[in-house]
Amino acid sequence: MKISYNWLQKYFKEKLPEPTEIANGIIFHSFEVEEIENIGDDTIFEIKILPDRAHDCLSHFGIAKEISAIFEIKLESNLEDYEEKIENISKSDLEIKILDDNCRRYMGRVIKGVKVGPSPEWLAKSLVSIGQKSINNIVDATNYIMFDLGNPIHAFDLDKLASHKIIIDKAITGEKLTLLDGKEVTLDESILTIRDEKEALVVAGVKGGKKAEVDNNTTNIMIEVANFEPISTRKSAKKLGIFTDSLKRFENEIPVSLIPVVMGKITSLIIDIAGGEICEIVDIQKQKDEIRRVLFTEKYLKNMLGVSIESDLICNILDRLGYNFKKNKEEYEVEIPFLRLDINGPHDMVEEIGRIYGYQNITPVLPEIIFKKNENKEWNYINIARNYLVSLGYKEVMTYAFSNNGDIELMASASDKNFLRINLANGIKKSFELNKLNLSFLGDKEIKIFEIGKVFPKGQEVMNVCFADKKEIKEFSLEKFVDEIKNKEEFNNKNIKENSITGIFKAWSLYPFITRDIAVWLPGGEDQKKLENIFVEEGTDLLIKEPYLFDQFTKEDRTSFAYRLVFQSYDRTLTDEEITSIMSKINEKIISLGWEIR
Repeated sequence: MKISYNWLQKYFKEKLPEPTEIANGIIFHSFEVEEIENIGDDTIFEIKILPDRAHDCLSHFGIAKEISAIFEIKLESNLEDYEEKIENISKSDLEIKILDDNCRRYMGRVIKGVKVGPSPEWLAKSLVSIGQKSINNIVDATNYIMFDLGNPIHAFDLDKLASHKIIIDKAITGEKLTLLDGKEVTLDESILTIRDEKEALVVAGVKGGKKAEVDNNTTNIMIEVANFEPISTRKSAKKLGIFTDSLKRFENEIPVSLIPVVMGKITSLIIDIAGGEICEIVDIQKQKDEIRRVLFTEKYLKNMLGVSIESDLICNILDRLGYNFKKNKEEYEVEIPFLRLDINGPHDMVEEIGRIYGYQNITPVLPEIIFKKNENKEWNYINIARNYLVSLGYKEVMTYAFSNNGDIELMASASDKNFLRINLANGIKKSFELNKLNLSFLGDKEIKIFEIGKVFPKGQEVMNVCFADKKEIKEFSLEKFVDEIKNKEEFNNKNIKENSITGIFKAWSLYPFITRDIAVWLPGGEDQKKLENIFVEEGTDLLIKEPYLFDQFTKEDRTSFAYRLVFQSYDRTLTDEEITSIMSKINEKIISLGWEIR
C-alpha cells in the first residue's frame, strides 16, 4: 500500500523522524518497505502489508499506530475521537433491509443539500500523492477515509434510487449491472448486491454501479459504511474479474466495530467540504465483534523468545501498542483491540512484544535438544513387511484406494470409484493381470507383486498387506503378517530389519514397445556374450532392455540361444519398418560370422 509521510504527520503533534528512519523502523519491527519515492514536498512509502495485518494496517491510521509504538511518539488522535458528536440531526426516512447473512453490518445515513464540486486542494493532493485520481469532493471524501481508516465507503445519489429503501440481497441470475467504469457485468444468485426496490446498484464490497453515481448535479446523498463476509466477497469479485481497493480490504476481513468510527469521520469531512443537512444513522447489525482477552506469563514469554524482558519494559511495550491490560505478579491479562483480528493467543502476544523489543536485541542461542527416539510401530511393521517381500523377489505396487463397491460411500466425480476399498486383493488382481501382459517389456520371468495399504471394511480403517504370484493371492492384516514372518528362518537369516533397498529409477516411455524374438545356433566353444554384444551394438538406443535369454538347448556340437529384444522410443511411436531394418542389420552381422539363424 502507498503511504504518505505528510498524511501520517497529521496523526502526530511531534515532528516525525526522517522518512529513511521511519522506513528502517517499519522494516525491522513491522513490514517490508518495498520503495520510497519523493513526490513534491511529500515522501511516499510502498509498504507490503501481509494478509494477517490487512484488517488494521491497510490504512494510514494503522501505519501511524505502528510508528507510534516503534518510535514511542504519542498519537494525537485515536479512533474514539471520530465517534458521533454531531448535533441537530434530522429524522430519516431511509429504510435498510439485510436479507443475506454475508452482510454482517450495514450503516446508512442521508445527507441533504450537499454541494458537489472540486475537492479542496489538501484533499485532492493527498489522494494524488498515493496514486488516486481526484473526482469530486464527495467521492474523494469516501476514498480519503478508506485510505485513512481502512473501511471502504460508498456514496449514492439519493434521488436516483427507486425509493429510500436499500436492500442487501443476492443478485437475480442473468441481471445486468453497469459499473462505475462503464463495464457491464452479468450477475447470478451467488453474488451479493446492494439494491433499491427495482435493481442492483452495487456488487457488495467490490464495485459500485453507474445508476446511483454521484455527479455535479447531485444534491442529496446516502452514505454507506458496511461490512461483508470475506470469502463471499472474494468469490464474487473473482467470478466477475474485478479487483479493487475495496475488495482488497473486505477479502482480508475488517472488524464490524470500525463502522461507526468511519461513519463519524466521513460525516464530519463531507459537512466540512460540501455542507448539507445531516439525517440520523440507520444501523442494521447482524454480527458483533467479541471482546477477546489473552493471558500470558513472563516465564512463557522468556521460553518462547529465549530472552528475559523486564516487567517494566513489557508494560511499556503493551502501552505503546495500545493494549489495555491487567498485571498480576508475572501474569498479564490483555484485552485485544477490535482492530487486531490477528491476535488469538499468547503466542501472538509473544510476537507483538518481541518485534517491538527488537529481534536484533535477542542473542541467538542454540537450545539444548534432547532427542528421544519415538518408535512408530506401524511404520516399522510396514518396513519389515516391505523388506521381507522384496527380498523374496516381490515388487511393490500401489492401487486405487477407491472402488466401485464398499462399506463407505464418498462424493466422487467418477461413478465407478465412489467407495473406499474393503480389501487390497481386488486391486492386486487387476495389477497382476496388467503386469502379466507386459512381462516381456518388464524383463521378468514371472510376476510377483505386493501392496501395503489401508482398507476400510465395515467402517473400520485397517492396514493390510497383500501379495500375488502365479500361484495365489494372499491378504493379511499387517500386524499378523509381520508377527508370522518374524518366526521364519529366512527372516532372521537375511536381516530384514536392517535391509530400506537401493536402486535408481528411470522413467519409462509413454510410447508403445515392440518385441522381436531371435534364435541363433552357435558352434561349440563360442561365447554367447559375443552374440549379445551384436544385439546391443546393432540394436541402437531403441533397444531399451538387456537381451533376454528365454530358451537354450544343445544338440550335438552346437547350442541354440533364443533371445527376446524389446524396442521403444521416448519421443515417438516406432514403426515396423524401423525395427525390421534394425533386425536386418543384426541378421547380416550374425551371418557374416558364419552362424545360423533358426
